[in-house]
Amino acid sequence: MPERLWAPWRLEYIEAEASDRCPFCEPEESLLVTRGELALTMLNKFPYAPGHLLIAPVRHVGELEELSDAEALELHRQSVDGMRRLREAYAPHGFNLGWNLGRIAGGSIQAHLHLHVVPRWNGDTNFMPVLADVKVLPEALVETARRLAST
Repeated sequence: MPERLWAPWRLEYIEAEASDRCPFCEPEESLLVTRGELALTMLNKFPYAPGHLLIAPVRHVGELEELSDAEALELHRQSVDGMRRLREAYAPHGFNLGWNLGRIAGGSIQAHLHLHVVPRWNGDTNFMPVLADVKVLPEALVETARRLAST
């Protein structure tokens, strides 16, 4: 019989999928790292790794080709700034950056496109996600937001 590891915080994620509220149009202030005129950077509330950032246009847009050149440039600049902040605060060994465009590609919020910036460390994939589908995060999200906002 398999062991069970209870993760009650995941229920919020499961229930949030049915919500009509857009987390990028109405970001939680405690997760917001920066907000520019055309783009914003926030922490992923359900991160793949500590410091996992989401960078989205301020305008509610779902397709990459719908971005203006100015929006695309600010998204790029905020991704570079997010990586700088993460380097200063946590010294990751590398990064994964990616767009999940469409549900089949893993996009859970298709109506408002966003870029993932995921810091990586040597050995950060351990047995927990592989065997138990569990991520172990060493810091509370509000503390991560505070540290990144101050860098």
